[in-house]
Amino acid sequence: GFWVSRAYRYFPRGTVHVAIVDPGVGTERKILLVEHDGHLFIAPDNGLLGKLLDDASNPAVFHLDESKLTSLGLDAPSATFHGRDIFAPVAAEIASGKRTVEDVATPTPEWTPAWLDEPDVSPGRVTGVVVTVDTFGNLISNIDRTLVEDFREPVVHISGRQVEMRQTYGHARPGEYLALINSFDVVEVAKAEGNAAQGLGSDRGAPISVADGYTV
Repeated sequence: GFWVSRAYRYFPRGTVHVAIVDPGVGTERKILLVEHDGHLFIAPDNGLLGKLLDDASNPAVFHLDESKLTSLGLDAPSATFHGRDIFAPVAAEIASGKRTVEDVATPTPEWTPAWLDEPDVSPGRVTGVVVTVDTFGNLISNIDRTLVEDFREPVVHISGRQVEMRQTYGHARPGEYLALINSFDVVEVAKAEGNAAQGLGSDRGAPISVADGYTV
């Protein structure tokens, strides 16, 4: 959900995004369609679009009307592969202009919220979590740039360390830990020419905070 909420803006308006992490496939879980900022998102209603909806100002939210699947020729979907048998065909129908969202879904005021809480904000400190680790071992948090951009001397606290904020990776010496605002506009902890996750023993879910100034 984090990646969906951060990455969609790099696609042109009119894009239909299909996101599937669906351990509840074949159960009574619903399928969510969301219109936001000129984009359409289709995903299982299990919290995957929760972050996107938290950030959206006025989204149009729908649940797929399964009674209309027959009209799409989808009357016998597999119980274990809705990505192939429902999500992809519905997305293709809408993206091609053959159907509208209203043709296949009904508005809903309810959806499953994001599993990840928002960062805790207090005077001089913001506390969040590591939401993912990329292939380079960089620790990516849910702390947005806007929450810390007014700090005069921001310092990141993670795994018992205080890590200085830098503008980019090359401003640290090889082997040195650094923190920065990454290309998704969130706080990230890295190790210059190394793997921060391995070096710090941190992984997804690890607490991370940004304070305005060093502590002793």
